[in-house]
Amino acid sequence: MDARLYDMGNIDIAWCPGCGNFSILTILKDALAELEIDPHDLVIVSGIGQAAKTPHYLKCNLFNGLHGRALPPATAVKAANPRLTVIAEGGDGDMYAEGGNHFIHAIRRNPDITNVVHNNMVYGLTKGQASPTSQKGFVTPVQITGVYVEPFNPLAVAIALDASFVARAFAGDQEQTREILKQAVRHKGYALVDIFQPCVTFNKINTYKWFKEHTYYLDETHDPRDRVAAFARATESERLPLGVFYISPDRAVFEDNLLAYRDNKEPLYLRSTDRQEKLSNLLNSSK
Repeated sequence: MDARLYDMGNIDIAWCPGCGNFSILTILKDALAELEIDPHDLVIVSGIGQAAKTPHYLKCNLFNGLHGRALPPATAVKAANPRLTVIAEGGDGDMYAEGGNHFIHAIRRNPDITNVVHNNMVYGLTKGQASPTSQKGFVTPVQITGVYVEPFNPLAVAIALDASFVARAFAGDQEQTREILKQAVRHKGYALVDIFQPCVTFNKINTYKWFKEHTYYLDETHDPRDRVAAFARATESERLPLGVFYISPDRAVFEDNLLAYRDNKEPLYLRSTDRQEKLSNLLNSSK
């Protein structure tokens, strides 16, 4: 399948020149094309932010909601039609700050969705204040003396909660990131892909060069089924590992546990129902 199938044509893209989001958009299109996912069968759900504009720039079904609220509607979309490929997309502030509570409980519920997080360690849309993943000492117009708290570690949190798939990638490495993303989309269950993505306007520290110098790829000796080893890798701070950290065995998937699908696998939107009968039964049950 040709990645141009997802093109929206000649439209203005509201990202700064050089933004890592451009690379992620290309990677996402290529991965979906190689997986042969038809745009009609794809839903991308996003919140608010620069990263959350991604579904506006490719041909697909989309739901653009409130800041930090991508994961609940993504879970609902998958529950209504499990046949769809569902991606929840947003930035590190969107997913880990405003959406932090949803992040935790999406991991617990384990819906079959892919959670792509553009992690540039800064709030890009709202002009450069520190985000949950900003490093200690990072100076911003708001944190004028520098960030003094430890950065939030989404991978360590996800592994601690036994997320069914946890990975990290870098937007500057398109081939490797595409393969990681394809593996995440193919995975049945909640899949987190945290993608390092430079913000060329508001983060002059964590640049393309910085990420190249401060990351390395997990090799074949790393066993993604080993949760203890995966957690240890996720807490490394001198050089940050990239790749698939953890795959949890035998996690029950949210949609498969819903009563509506235990005896009937047909998506809810295809089912017919007698609303009058349902309403009558409901009213009569209270008598």
